[in-house]
Amino acid sequence: MSQINTSTGLTAAGAPLALRGYDPVAYFAEGRARVGTAAISAVHNGAAYSFASQENKEKFEKSPERFVPEFGGFCAFGASVGAKFDGDPTLFRVVEGKLYLNLNPDIQKTWEKDLAGNIRKAEENWTRIRDKAPAELK
Repeated sequence: MSQINTSTGLTAAGAPLALRGYDPVAYFAEGRARVGTAAISAVHNGAAYSFASQENKEKFEKSPERFVPEFGGFCAFGASVGAKFDGDPTLFRVVEGKLYLNLNPDIQKTWEKDLAGNIRKAEENWTRIRDKAPAELK
């Protein structure tokens, strides 16, 4: 199973928190990063996701793979260079129905200079790095 970028510790849902508590559905439904609430959460692939509304939680539960970020929520540019950097949920881009996060604004600008090329490289690298811990990739 691929690693997912989560916080340390467990949530009330019994799993570590993904997306730093941001609602994965809001990126698609509202086009923005929106913090969810711990009271409305769901666990998928061992990670807890929080939602801003019950409606968003229900959408997620029907089709979680549609909403989870690519590359386990790690930085998309990092994946393009074979690394796992933290993905900041406020630095996102939805491309062709997929959610991508980046480490910081400068990295995001670099990644966006060649979206298609960087996504292709990240997808190629992900098959090799997805099951490795970030520290193993130094």
